[in-house]
Amino acid sequence: MSTDRHGVRGPGADPDSPRSAAETRPRPRLRVGVISAGRVGSVLGAALHRAGHEVGAVAAVSDAALNRVSSLLPEAPVRPPDEVARQADLVLLAVPDDALGGLVRGLVRAEALRSGQIVVHTSGAHGVAVLEPAVSAGALPVALHPAMTFTGRPEDLERLAAATVAVTARQDDAAGFSVGAALAVELGAEPVRIAEESRKLYHAALTHGSNHLITLVNESAQLLRASGVESPDRVLAPILSAALDNSLRYGDRAITGPVSRGDAGTVRDHLDVLGESAPDVLSGYVQLAKRTAERAVSSGMLRADDAVGVNEVLDGGR
Repeated sequence: MSTDRHGVRGPGADPDSPRSAAETRPRPRLRVGVISAGRVGSVLGAALHRAGHEVGAVAAVSDAALNRVSSLLPEAPVRPPDEVARQADLVLLAVPDDALGGLVRGLVRAEALRSGQIVVHTSGAHGVAVLEPAVSAGALPVALHPAMTFTGRPEDLERLAAATVAVTARQDDAAGFSVGAALAVELGAEPVRIAEESRKLYHAALTHGSNHLITLVNESAQLLRASGVESPDRVLAPILSAALDNSLRYGDRAITGPVSRGDAGTVRDHLDVLGESAPDVLSGYVQLAKRTAERAVSSGMLRADDAVGVNEVLDGGR
């Protein structure tokens, strides 16, 4: 990996090839400021520290955040956000989506951002447009979003190795994309380039797939407990793991179950029992079953004629 002018390793020289004395000198590293020490910021700060960067300061207010600093960034002093940004070469903004724009504007008003800094945010919903006030101060804007869930515990550092990181920079900003990709690699993850105009769709995809999956799994566990199963996780883990693996491997060809077989009578039984025992789950079951039927027909897993009966039953369960 070569080192660019920002001190970030990027693709370049073969690490096993002969190097001059100048090339073997310790490379410059970035001084990182983390705002704030939530589950994401604390873990990414620790990952950058592990990669050789210095976490110069971190913003943390709540007891939970202070505990994460103590666990993951014990050498980093806790400072107000403007002080954290002012001392940093790389400003890492890991705050809620709705708070990001106001934070950037506030840092600019406080003159905490300057020319030559790299300003990175971790919001999945935003691209780099939200960082335009930082650009006016001369900073290089990059959006990095790790496609994983965070607990804020040390094991997240290892999970980064299996994750991808969405990298967004301004259009035609080769330096921004290069820096973002290099940072993703240093975090231990795989960079994936996402265009500014695709950022919201990208985030909706992850939200639909991961957040809604949690809701679906927990509702399934709720139903199993109601049916007398003492350990729903033991029952669900093998079948859900297989379903996830098959869907990623085979797409819609992995669809199974009564909808894909056109078993309208079984679907009707499900609607009846859910209506009696778990009416709060019924509407979600109906909507997902209808989408399953549509995708099963489109993929050739279900004949259109057989789908008619299934949809008639589902329409009656609205």
